[in-house]
Amino acid sequence: MHFNALYAHDYAQAAAPAMLNDTEQLERRGAIVRILKEGLVGKQADLVRLLKKAGHAVTQSSVSRDLRDLGVLKASGRYVLPPDEVSRANGDFAMLAQFVRELRSAGPALTVLRTTIGAAQSVAVAIDKARWPEVAGTLSGDDTIFIATASRRAQQELIGRLRSLFPL
Repeated sequence: MHFNALYAHDYAQAAAPAMLNDTEQLERRGAIVRILKEGLVGKQADLVRLLKKAGHAVTQSSVSRDLRDLGVLKASGRYVLPPDEVSRANGDFAMLAQFVRELRSAGPALTVLRTTIGAAQSVAVAIDKARWPEVAGTLSGDDTIFIATASRRAQQELIGRLRSLFPL
């Protein structure tokens, strides 16, 4: 048997980060919110360094996931906290409107929403949390969101809703 195959399992166990419990994750995310409120953070590496300094075990990928899950935006070269989660879930998209740039359909059941660079995930999270019946799901990149609908009619309802929320 090849040497790498013999020790692959041991290596994978050693390389895998320890799973955080819910309390540790909440504490880390609370620290992220405090850090972002206190100052200007423009790079994930800076945020990782500040979190480690505060005693949190983090990696760039865990911070990236936390930023996405918190709905943090990147605007004007720095990370910005999203509007209040409750207002976003209730359909208040006013704070996010400044980041939306373009809306178009791509076939009978796919809508493309373009945002400023770094804002797509936050806008997609807000759309997902709103739980609109016409939305089957979203997929976001850095500045583009693909919104799937079940039919052309659902797509038309979605486009009407988005046009009312975002001045396009």
